[in-house]
Amino acid sequence: MNPTIMRPFRQRLWLLLILASLLSSSAVAWPEEPLAKTYSPRLEKILRENIAAFWYSKSLDTRNGGYLINFDHRGVPKAEGTKMIVTQARTVWLFSRLARAGYKDGDYLKAATLGYRFLRDKMWDARNGGFYWEVDATGTQKLKSRKHLYGQAFGLYAISEYYLASRDQEALDFAIKFFDLLEARSHDKTYGGYVEFFNEDWSPAPPEETPYLGGKASYKLMNTHLHLLEALTTFYRATRLPAARERLLELIHIQTSAVVRKNLGACTDKYERDWRPVLDGEYARVSYGHDIENIWLVIDACEAAGLSAYPFMDLFRALFDYALKYGYDAENGGFFYTGPFNQPADDRRKDWWVEAETLVSSLYMYRMTGEPKYLDVFRRTFDFVERQMVDWEHGEWHATITPDGRAQGDKAHQWKAGYHNGRAMIECLGLLAALEKTKTDSR
Repeated sequence: MNPTIMRPFRQRLWLLLILASLLSSSAVAWPEEPLAKTYSPRLEKILRENIAAFWYSKSLDTRNGGYLINFDHRGVPKAEGTKMIVTQARTVWLFSRLARAGYKDGDYLKAATLGYRFLRDKMWDARNGGFYWEVDATGTQKLKSRKHLYGQAFGLYAISEYYLASRDQEALDFAIKFFDLLEARSHDKTYGGYVEFFNEDWSPAPPEETPYLGGKASYKLMNTHLHLLEALTTFYRATRLPAARERLLELIHIQTSAVVRKNLGACTDKYERDWRPVLDGEYARVSYGHDIENIWLVIDACEAAGLSAYPFMDLFRALFDYALKYGYDAENGGFFYTGPFNQPADDRRKDWWVEAETLVSSLYMYRMTGEPKYLDVFRRTFDFVERQMVDWEHGEWHATITPDGRAQGDKAHQWKAGYHNGRAMIECLGLLAALEKTKTDSR
């Protein structure tokens, strides 16, 4: 063939090859099999048949109100138990979120209303405002009446989500009144964030009193402010109040800067009121689960506030990479519990909440970067959860898997309800749907 004729053809071919190369380098490297088709049915099954079915069938206290959250490793009731604000509120949130997502396996809105009314009528301090930390099963005896912002955060989270599910104006008014109270009583206008521990009447707790989450009465916790962040995210979505957005932006700033040890690429938990870190002894440790959870809650808060989360990507990578380096089980999937600075994890149990948060955060990171390593973490951790953590015989997830692979712990207690794992299933289903839509739209 005439070379003069072939030359334009070759030039067009090279241009097409170059264009294809540029497109492939900038686009997300989608996996060959559709993620949603592979994982969504399995996530749905766990959510509906293992988590929601357990709590809906066992926890509703139709006699006293609220929820019974005291079951052994087989899901057998141990006793009525007490009612603590954190898990009561988390269960209101779970049933509200199931209702808002449109699940019809049970009357989840009615179940949420049962818990909401218990919070409003029995756990709310009618004289001083705010929620008691712990009451008896009937709600008439106040067992721990001091106010801790960790518990208050979950109260605000629950009633805000309940409003989104029910559109009950009274719940919205309650949430706004509560936000105003927290603003007046606990927001730290000098140093930012929130003072955490108070007497029943919101006066400062005695310095020698140990708070409900340990440490000193004067400390601020990364953990508390992390959950204030998620509470304000939902509250702002419910109200769109400018004051709520302002506080949300402040919490994003705290969770991406103040609580981060820049020389580690990890977060620590305890701080003086002016945000000086407390790093002595037992506090010189990293909680991989909280760092992983922090990533996606910041991303979600940014989305609610109308901000791009991409300016924080270096931080997200640093937090995830540190956890991968020191706390990840590359062979079996899942993250361990904690470890000392710059050393491999020495507490190598795997707790249900850590693995639940890992699933969400790894999918968020994959959605934002398209990098296969985050998808690999999701796949390996999900396989571990499905294989070892989900209890198909008795319902719910095992609390802990020991380093030698044994399941331990009760299915429900003051600190364990269906919030972490139920939320993870709902979030992952939404993320997979969004990834599939992006993939379809890019074709």
